[in-house]
Amino acid sequence: MTGSSAFATKQGLFDGLARRLVLLFAVVTASLSLAGCGVNNIPTYEQSAKAKWSEVLSQYKRRADLVPNLVETVKGYAAQEKDVLTSVVEARAKATQAQIQLPPDATTNPEAMKRFQDAQNSFSGALRQLLSVVENYPELKSGQNFLALQSQLEGTENRIAIARRDYIEAVRVYNTEIATFPGRLWKSFLYPTAQPMATFDIAPSEMQTPKVDFGGKK
Repeated sequence: MTGSSAFATKQGLFDGLARRLVLLFAVVTASLSLAGCGVNNIPTYEQSAKAKWSEVLSQYKRRADLVPNLVETVKGYAAQEKDVLTSVVEARAKATQAQIQLPPDATTNPEAMKRFQDAQNSFSGALRQLLSVVENYPELKSGQNFLALQSQLEGTENRIAIARRDYIEAVRVYNTEIATFPGRLWKSFLYPTAQPMATFDIAPSEMQTPKVDFGGKK
């Protein structure tokens, strides 16, 4: 190989390496630029909302798990309140079934979300009725077992309110992203399957003050 041909070969290798480095630099620069434009916002916000949704389900399940002991405790002092106790048991069963039967697409299915919310709201109403009846039984109200259960239930209701509030806010952020610029562009080009997420109908007061008190503190 002559000196000129060897030089040409080395020059070609150098040029090829230089082009690859320039291309790599361009790719890195483009990636950083896209990240700054929010290209990852949609999947990030979606995962955040799904995590918040899991917390909502966890807190609803925790409430349902507390109720059998609560019903048994009340029954020990107020067995005559059969209708109220039955309504709580039935409402719990429906709420639990609604949670079990939630479809995989519940977070993007407004109808499924409404059915779930309606069942949970009915359960909440039955619990309020039960705890209202308890006011007529001072012995029951002062029992340590009942007081402990009431405290746990109040704490769970507060956590449910907070979890719902956090989920609603996460969904608002996600839905806003896919409906506004530049999120709409990223949805069209990179995330065409992204769908608006369903949320709860919730009173503004609950959004602002997620404190639930069933009357245990006078």
